[in-house]
Formats: sequence, C-alpha cells, structure tokens
Amino acid sequence: MKFLIAGDFVINRKYPMENIEDGLYDLFNSSDFNIVNLEAPVTKSAQKANKTGPHHKAHEGSTLQILKKLNINMVTLANNHILDYGNEGVVDTIQFCEANSIQYVGAGETKERAARIAYLDSSEQKIAFLNFSENEWSSAGETSAGGNGMDLIDDISAIREARLKADFVFVIVHGGHEYYNLPSPRMQKQYRFYIENGADIVVGHHPHCISGSEIFQGKPIFYSLGNFLFTSESRYEDWYRGAVLEVNLSGNSLSTKLHYVQQQLRTFKMGKIENAYKVEDEVVVLNKIIADPRLLEEHWDRFVEKKAKQFANYWSLFSIFGRKIKSLFLRMGVDGLNRKKASLYYNLIRCEAHRDLTLRFFKNKLDR
Repeated sequence: MKFLIAGDFVINRKYPMENIEDGLYDLFNSSDFNIVNLEAPVTKSAQKANKTGPHHKAHEGSTLQILKKLNINMVTLANNHILDYGNEGVVDTIQFCEANSIQYVGAGETKERAARIAYLDSSEQKIAFLNFSENEWSSAGETSAGGNGMDLIDDISAIREARLKADFVFVIVHGGHEYYNLPSPRMQKQYRFYIENGADIVVGHHPHCISGSEIFQGKPIFYSLGNFLFTSESRYEDWYRGAVLEVNLSGNSLSTKLHYVQQQLRTFKMGKIENAYKVEDEVVVLNKIIADPRLLEEHWDRFVEKKAKQFANYWSLFSIFGRKIKSLFLRMGVDGLNRKKASLYYNLIRCEAHRDLTLRFFKNKLDR
C-alpha cells in the first residue's frame, strides 16, 4: 500500500487548479492514501483568537478543489493555527472535512476528542495515525476546542494503545523551530522515544523548511517536510521548497522515498523539482549532522546564539518601553536582563513545579 504525506498546506486566496503541474497530480493520484497538514481553519468566522503571530484562514472553495484534485484522504489538524478563529473555526473545519468525506486527525471540540487516534483498515493491514502539536496558542482544553497539544505522557499512552490495535503506527508531529533545518537535541530525544514506544515512523512539519532524517532502531524519523503549498509570501527561500514523503507498506516492511516540490514566488505555481540533486545533497549534509550528537549540539548552539537578541528582548525589562528607547539601550549593549534576573527566569522555566505555576499564572491573566 502506498501513502503520501505532505507538509504545511494553506490556500488563503482564490487559487486556480492549473497552477499545479500535471506531474504533481499524477504523483498523488498514483497513491492509495494521501495526507497533508491543513494549517488554517476553513471557516467564515471573523472573530480572531487572542494570540501572538499571524492569523490564517483557508479559502474554502480553492482549498476544497485542490484537496479533491490531489486525492487527499486525510488532513492533520494539530498545528499552531487551527485555533486562529476560536472554537467556531475548529468546529467549522471539522464539519468541512466531514461534509466532504475527508478524514481528519489531531483536532476536536475538546482535548479528549482532539486526541482520538484515526485508523485505516485495508485488506492487508490496519494503520493507526496519531497527530500531536507543540502547545502554541492552539491546543484544545478539557471543555474547549483546538488541536491535540503535545504531552509526552499522553502521547506515549496513545502510541502504546495504537500499537496494540494496529499493524503500523504513524506519528505525525507539528513542531520545531521556524527556518531551522535541524531538530533541537530535545526534539531528537523525544521523537526517538516515540519510536522506542511503538511508532513505526515519525514525520514532522512546522519549521517551513526541509530538515534531515535518520533511521533509529530500524525505523525512520523525518524531522520536517517543510511547506507543501502555502500561499503567503516570505523572504526565506526555503519557504518555497518542500518534500512529499512516500511510504510503502508491504507485508511487515515499511520503506520510504522523498519527492521534492517547489512553489514559485508570488504566483505560487507549484510542481515537482525535476533536478532535485542539489536539495538531495543538502539533505545528505543535514542527515550527517543529525547522526552526530556533537555536531547537532554545535549547530543548535549557533542557532540559539542567532536568536539571543530576540529572546533577550522578550524577557528584558526594557520590553515595556517604546521601540526607540529600547533600541537605544540595545545599541549601548544593555539588554535589561542581568544575571540575577536571568537566573530567576531560567529557574521558573527549568523547574517543573515552577513552570506549572508560571504557565497557570499567565493563562489566568489572559483568561480574565
């Protein structure tokens, strides 16, 4: 049985079907079961959620046309934008899927429903699909709609349950660091733990760029497929490239292959990258870094250093000032984050008990 799994999919404008090359349609229509990450609610709601970052909304007509034309059987909904238009947006998206015979996984009217495992029964195998997302503004609550927010204990329990019921367990995760082509050491440890507890394959997206992969205990982990089709412009070149993962099941064996795709600037016309050797060479380098713990730590430290000023700004006392005053302090080499304050913040985040209190304190402030 042949599966295709693609990354982030957002059509937020009228999009002509002829913008997708025939070769891509042929690829998806040659597969038995196809999955994309629908990273925007399909809703008419105008009520934006209270959050940081952009709000995305799908163009219903074009989204449906392309999903059907590409023979998409399932969408993953555990992502950081599914709740951009509140509970109504989530419910509308679920109803859109149900009305158009598109299976979904990773979202629901409550946390319990969002965490439900999806199963596919074929004539040869039973396949389980689990979908988790990092907890960034989109997670369902006990009585509120949203995505299936990542929780390591819950995740492992679900994987073990699926292992008992299915022949193959697919775990699809929305997480990672935007425009960073590698996993953090924590991500690698966590995704490997999913394999250790019963996943047959782990597939990631969210960073908006292609990452590398590895084989762990004989099973594949793909850290990021990048964007599939995302009709918003970006200054990052990687935004316009993605990978479609082909998974073939035969008896008890699982094999994989990557197909590289690209979008054009502004028009978002897309198709397969015919001469993909350059991308393949880049991925080979990424894979070597992922396989070497020392190199992975070195690259992670460089990325953290690159983000240092941005995060110092988030936590700095000066973040309450206007942009000009804040900029003046930063030019003077003063970021408002002394050693004592940094120690306090570090402990509030590092210590599980302190982090529990910190998260609930800020949640309660936002809920008032």
